Parts: sequence; structure tokens; C-alpha cells
Amino acid sequence: MSEVECLVFRTGVAHMPGPLSSRQRKVAWAMVRLGRFLVDICSLAGLGLWVGCAATPRSEWRSAKGFTESAMVTARAAAPDSGPMGESLVSLHPSELYNQPVEPLHVPQILTEEDLERVGCRDLTLDETVVLALTKSRVLRDLGGTILTNPDRMETKFGPSLIEADPRIGVEAALSEFDARWTTSSNFEKNDRAFNNIFFGGGTRLFQQDLNTFQSQISKTAATGTQYTVRSFTDYNSNNAPGNQFGSAWNSNVELEFRHPLLQRGGVDFNRIAGPRSAPGVIVGVQVARVNSEMSQAEFETGLRDYLSNVANAYWDLYFAYREYDIKRDACQQTREVIAKLDAREKTFPPERKALAYDQLFRLEEEVQNCLMGRALEGTRNNNGAPGGSVRGTGGILVAERRLRLLIGLPLADGQLLRPVEEPCDAQVSFDFQSLVNQAMAERPELKRQRLKVRRRQLELQANRNFLMPQLDASGRYRWRGFGRDLAGDSGGNGQFNSAWSNLVAGNFQEWQLGLEMEVPLGFRRAHVAVHHAELSLARERAILSEQERQVVHDLGSAILEVERAFKVCQTATRRYEQTQELLGVIRQKVDLDRRTTDSQERLLDALRRHADAEARYFLARTELEVAVKNVFFEVGNLPQFLRVATIAPSQAVDPHGSLPSEPTGDPRTVPTQRSGRGEPPARDPRQDSFPAESATESELSPDLLNSETATPEMR
Repeated sequence: MSEVECLVFRTGVAHMPGPLSSRQRKVAWAMVRLGRFLVDICSLAGLGLWVGCAATPRSEWRSAKGFTESAMVTARAAAPDSGPMGESLVSLHPSELYNQPVEPLHVPQILTEEDLERVGCRDLTLDETVVLALTKSRVLRDLGGTILTNPDRMETKFGPSLIEADPRIGVEAALSEFDARWTTSSNFEKNDRAFNNIFFGGGTRLFQQDLNTFQSQISKTAATGTQYTVRSFTDYNSNNAPGNQFGSAWNSNVELEFRHPLLQRGGVDFNRIAGPRSAPGVIVGVQVARVNSEMSQAEFETGLRDYLSNVANAYWDLYFAYREYDIKRDACQQTREVIAKLDAREKTFPPERKALAYDQLFRLEEEVQNCLMGRALEGTRNNNGAPGGSVRGTGGILVAERRLRLLIGLPLADGQLLRPVEEPCDAQVSFDFQSLVNQAMAERPELKRQRLKVRRRQLELQANRNFLMPQLDASGRYRWRGFGRDLAGDSGGNGQFNSAWSNLVAGNFQEWQLGLEMEVPLGFRRAHVAVHHAELSLARERAILSEQERQVVHDLGSAILEVERAFKVCQTATRRYEQTQELLGVIRQKVDLDRRTTDSQERLLDALRRHADAEARYFLARTELEVAVKNVFFEVGNLPQFLRVATIAPSQAVDPHGSLPSEPTGDPRTVPTQRSGRGEPPARDPRQDSFPAESATESELSPDLLNSETATPEMR
């Protein structure tokens, strides 16, 4: 095998038996050289890429210059900033968008029963809890584990800004379709042709030409759909045609052009709804983009309301857990003292009665342990019976405290126990049902979103009907021409054709054109389908809106009835608690008078159990009443205002360094309801001092407030 044949075989060309011809050898050598050239290029490219990666820090691959202060969401504060903005639900700092360091996860020590004697308590009001929740959260958390099972469903403070900044459906993206566009091009040609007919060669059969063309234009689409264009065209032509006046010459043209749609795609309304580049079924205009932005704001308000409701539910769960623990602990301690006295009388204390007494003691000890440590049962949370949550009363102190910490963004443990100090409502609350229904129809974020969706379908139907008309456009063009030996200057001896630009400015050659252009798709099949689809979508959204309104009225009525039930149960529980307290006092007096009888001690044990159950049920009823009142505001849609939290839409944004009024409009706690008897919280029960209290630091209670379209918590 020859050297060339070996090279051909090594480079992957099929080996041909027999000697190679001269032409085959040339082709083989060309392929070998091409292969070597490609290998060298790939090697150099790989070396350059490796060197570039080694020389460029990884942090510089993604430059931060693409992000600016304008990326901040549009919400404002009702109080001065007082904490790190990057940690707040209600603010969006530019540092969160790029170069955000990954902080190491802090794993605290979980508190156990043995640790409780050395830890302190941190007293929290509901307002302080809401402030902590809003300032330490970027995600609207829940207690159902959705952040792990379905994170895409989680609402965050970035939601409205994501829709606003979406390059496909955002408002700025829709407005960009009306931006002026500059287009320019340059082409250089060398033509060398032979023609069979001398006519096509301009008088010669061997045509040679140097042709350079330069074109630049600015076009703009108006809100009416009219396209305006200003265009400049210049070309240089040098050829050997014998009929030319100059061997090389310049042409320079300036023209104005317009195209106005008269039927389809015409009009301000259509272009604002659908946009200039729309199609049947594809409606992405400015008005639709704004509706999408408002819908995202309504979705955020829904998530914020649900989040605040869960925070309030967890707060009152922890309140009841403390109350129940104190009650069961005191009852267990008193039962233990009574049994100790009975044990001292072994001769007069029958074994079966002793077993019953110890059964009550161990049952109370078990309840105390559960009240302290808690069990992994579902607590009070949204949609666990009622949309705003039904009180479960099953969690212990540590479980309920961890749930509250998880919701408001505090560490799992920090050496302190959170302790609610606000008392629940125990007064009768009256509501005007018709007034609340009207308010719910206007303020429920779900209804706001659905109405906006109906509005979007109406806009889409209106725009799609425009495509049922033929496309008839009026167009016009006016052109100034210039021709000369040179592009500029005065070479002399050529008269008005010394330069193309001077000839252009002289205005000796002007042209104009007016015309109509029509295009009609026979049958309008796609347009009819788009209109029918838009009509069906609109009918569907209207049906859903009607059913949502019925559901809101039903849930609101159920919430008001739940308040009435909870208040009556609270009254009954109060009377029961008073009677058991009176019974306990009477039996204690009898025991003091007759210390030798075993029956009186057994009746005392029974009275202690009844009193503990009645007292726990009394505080549970008060907690149920408070949550029921909260649920009414949840159903009305103004729960954030009930908790002194205000939301601001992007369209209402003000100066970033400005502030909002410290109070929302009106008093959301009294309009349209009349609440009586709430007043100031009563003095705390001394039993709540079972753990020493430590006040919260000022930096943790000061909200890092509102630099996003979210909420501003304020102290009552």
C-alpha cells in the first residue's frame, strides 16, 4: 500500500484496491489536509477555552451589571427601615437578585423537657408576631409541607414582580412592541458574469461590476397600528457597461413611508388589547398585560391572607397549649397531694379505691406530658374544616411553639420559649350580614382575580372579532433621489451630477406612491375558531365567578353562625367553670372539717378532675371564639387590615424614600361590625409565670418595611 493510500485509509476514506489515479490522489490529499486543519482548529479552540476559564474567575461569568435598582418591586414602607432588607417578606433588595452568598444552615439544639427549667420565655403579642412574620419571611409559608411536595404552588414576595418583569407577557414587554426600531445594513459585491445576450449585460457580454449598498431606517408603530418608516439608501456602482455616463456613480435616496390598517388590526383599542404582532388566539397587548399584572397582585393578596391566617391560628394554638398545660399541671399536683394523704391511711383506704385514685393521677400525668411536649397531630390551620381554620386544641407547648417559629421565620430554637400574652375575645360580636356580603363581593382576592380573568376574556373576544374582517391597508411613500459622480464634494465638469448628496439636496428628483393592499383568507376559518374559543372561555369564567360568589356567601354565613355558636358555648363553658370552681371550694371546706373520712378525699379528687376539664374547656371555647371572629374577616377578605397590615398595588407605588399613612382607611376592626367588650387584655394569670420572661430585642420587633407590593404591619 502506498503512502497516500495509507493516509487515506487512516483518515477514514474507504480504501480502494489497485493503484490510485492522479485525480484520486489530489482528492485524497485535499481531504487529509482538511482533516488536519479541522483538528488543529478544534485543538486551538479547546486550548483557548481552557485558558479563558482558568484566567476568568467563575464569579465574573455572570456579571451583576445587568441588574439595576429598577428591578426592585414597587411597594413602600409605613415606618423607617430598621433591619437587613434581604430577610424581609415585605422588601426586595437588589442584593437578593445576584451574588447572594449561601449562608451555612444553622442547626440549633432542640429543646427537651429537661431544658425547660433553664430557658426563659419571650412574651409576644399578636401584633409583634405579625411583624416578625412579615419581616423574616420571603416565602408565604404554610404547615402542610407544600414547600417540599409542590414548591411551584408557593407564593413568594417575588410573585407580582415576576409577572411585571416577564419578557413574554409583562407590561414592559407589551409596550416594547411600540418602540422605534433602527435597522441598518451594508453589502459589498464583486460581480463578474458572461451573458449570451448583450442586452442583459448593458451593452457587453462580459460584465464586471463593483456594487456597494448601504441602507439604514427607523420604523415606529403607533397606537393606531400605523407603521411609519424613515429610510436612507445609498449605493455605489462601478461597471464596464459602455452606455454609462460615468464609469462609477453614486445613488443616494431618502424616503418616508407609512402603512395604515383600515379594517383588520386597525384602531387604538385593538392595538392596545392585542398588540401589533398579534394573531387569532394570541392576544398579548398592553391592556391584557396589565390585567395579568393585577391578577398576580390578587394572587399575592390571597397568599398573604392565608399566611396571616395561619400565623394567627398558630399563635392561638400556642396560647391554648400554655393554658392547658398550666391547668393540667396544677390539677396533677393537687391530685398527688390528695393521694399522698390517702396513702397515709392504708388501713382505711381500700385497694380498689387506691387503684382508681392512682389511675386518675397517672392519667393527669400523661396529659401533662402531652400538654408540654405535644403530639404530631394536625393543628389549627387553613382548610382543616373551615376555610380560615378550625381550632383543634391538640398540640402541646413545644410542638405549637415550633410550628409558630416555622411560620414566622424564627430559628427552631434559640434558648427562649415564645409565649403569647394577648387574651382571646370573650365578648359578644354582632355582624351586619348584608353589609359583610357587599364588602366580601368587593374585597375577596379570589373574586378580584376571577373578575380580572373575566375582563381578560372579554378583551380577548373583542380582539379576536377584529380578525373576522379582511386586511385592507393604505400605504404611501415619498422619495427624494440624488445621483452623482461622487458621493460628496465637487469634482467639477459634471454639472448637477457632481455629487449625489448635492443632487439630493437640490430636490430635482422626487417620487411618490399611494396605494391600497387587501388580503382576505377565504372562509376566515382560524378567525372563527378563535372567536368561538374566546366566547366559550368567557362563558366558563363567568360561570366560575357566579359559583365563587355563591361559595363566598355560603362560607361567610357559616363563619357568622360559627361566631354565634362559639359565643354561646363560651357562655356555657364559663358557667360550667364557675360551678366546678364553686363545687371544688365546697368540697375543700368539707375536707377541712372532716379530715378522717376517705369519701371526702375521693370526692375532692373527682372535683379536681371536673374543675380541670371545665377550666380547659373554658379557655378552649374562648380560643374558638377568637378564631371564629378572625375567620369572619378572613371570609370578608380584609383579614390583613384586621391585623393592621396594608397592601399596595404596583400602580399605587410612590417614591421609594417616602412613606404611607400610618393607618389604613377606616377602622377595619369596627367597620362594618360592632365589637363590644374587647378592650385592653386582662392581666395575665400568675400561672403564666412558670417560665421567666425575657423581652424581645428592638431590632427583632422593628419591621424592615415595605419595599415591595406586599404589606406594612403596624402596631395597634
